[in-house]
Amino acid sequence: MMVLYKPNIEFLSEHAVDPDKRRYVSRTEGPHHFIDINHYGKYPFDELPHKWDDAVKKFSEDSLRAYGIVPWWVETMQQRLTKAFKEKNQSNILRMSAEIGHYIADAHVPLHACTNHNGQLSNQQGIHGFWESRIPELLADKEWDFFIGKAEYISNTHDFIWKRVLESAAEADTVLRYEKELSKKFREDQKFAFEEKNGVIVKQYSSAYSIAYNQKLDNMIERRMRQSIYAVACFWYTAWVNAGQPDLKNLANKNFSEQELKEFEELNRQWKNSTIKGREE
Repeated sequence: MMVLYKPNIEFLSEHAVDPDKRRYVSRTEGPHHFIDINHYGKYPFDELPHKWDDAVKKFSEDSLRAYGIVPWWVETMQQRLTKAFKEKNQSNILRMSAEIGHYIADAHVPLHACTNHNGQLSNQQGIHGFWESRIPELLADKEWDFFIGKAEYISNTHDFIWKRVLESAAEADTVLRYEKELSKKFREDQKFAFEEKNGVIVKQYSSAYSIAYNQKLDNMIERRMRQSIYAVACFWYTAWVNAGQPDLKNLANKNFSEQELKEFEELNRQWKNSTIKGREE
């Protein structure tokens, strides 16, 4: 599959963030990124059916969307990616591959499976970006290992993604509790620092505090990133196999249409000139 994905790595990298951009444009996009699964009781949340039709029958679609639908949306995107492979439509394959990667990665973030998604309920506002952005930006390139071996075929993608969501939900309490504990050991001027980011001096969690938190979490963030990389590769591979393993050197629609390019441009324009619709992550 490298013959398709490696030459298009820049497109995949650039458009993997399109789902986040769409959250600034569409109110219906937000629920695709999370599931506040603790709303449905206690782990392992047996009150919530994993089959979409059963869940809708029990809670209604509006209620499900209010608390997030990421595991079901990953399945929807997998169906779309498989269809794109069956049609041998390169532009659709690349677009669906980039976007499903985003949603799969979101499902691996503990605070995407928790009502207290940004510490807003525990006086820990900003912990979401701390876990998801600040620490990876500080450590990923220098210290973390993202070589995870070959992708494997997933016989049951439904069970796979729900297992990962439940793992995230189980770790959410640790993410919040450990930061609360660590915060008691650092003065305010030690916890935060003014550092340069993209040419601008900003206040953010200090390097010392970030490293201490990562150590306390026993490298949880690196593990979840590695697991998400593996999952994305496996979902791509599984879609290709289920589509009949089409020859990836001989695909149609290798160039995006003028209409598709205009849609990308319009998404960027709306994203740059809008505010997020729905909850912040």
